[in-house]
Amino acid sequence: MSEVEANFDDQEVIMVPIVDSPPVLPTELGGARLLPVGPDRWRVLRPNGLAAGHLERHDDGTRTRYRAWRFQASTGAFREVGEFWSPEEAVECLRLSR
Repeated sequence: MSEVEANFDDQEVIMVPIVDSPPVLPTELGGARLLPVGPDRWRVLRPNGLAAGHLERHDDGTRTRYRAWRFQASTGAFREVGEFWSPEEAVECLRLSR
């Protein structure tokens, strides 16, 4: 939506709010393929097609962080592997960890 207000010269000025949208992630990152599975969540696939884990974008209003998640078969749940400043770092962690 836009707002209209009068300035000192009695001319209309249209004010349009700027929407700060999160960066779009590429479909490939650090040798892994990213498949979107939610608004801020991607499945990370190794080059052989096997899932390495999930990447999640978390924005607390002041900064954006990326969390790496790996499925743990013994518990049947995902566990957080780490939180990173960039998606490249999170994917690299999933790629190197087992």
